[in-house]
Amino acid sequence: MPHVLVYGTLRRGGRNDIARYRPAPVFVGEAVIAGTLYDLGAYPGVVLGGAEHVKGEVYRIAPEVERELDRLEEVADDDSGEYIRRRVRVAVGTQSIDCLVYEIHPTRIAGRHVIDSGDWIAHAAGAAG
Repeated sequence: MPHVLVYGTLRRGGRNDIARYRPAPVFVGEAVIAGTLYDLGAYPGVVLGGAEHVKGEVYRIAPEVERELDRLEEVADDDSGEYIRRRVRVAVGTQSIDCLVYEIHPTRIAGRHVIDSGDWIAHAAGAAG
């Protein structure tokens, strides 16, 4: 079964909490990836790489859940998609796991603010309060 790292609204407590999908994703652990997190309004987007870090959660998912996530993230085979599906090696505790990560298309971040903490859930909670 594939693994996915979620860093935004799909995290526990997020408005799109991944737990709503079936078959139910299995939580593997928390993780941090190299990337810059951008505030896109109702949700974030990550640009992978660099010196900054983004907080996420790793889940083992069924192939049908992966297809649903592709639809949610508007993945396309050309430049028209909102997100690009990437494979990233992620450290979860003592394990190193190959994970699917949805990276925002670079054309979508112009003029958007960086979330310095790299933590969407904390950022969204602060914005709401």
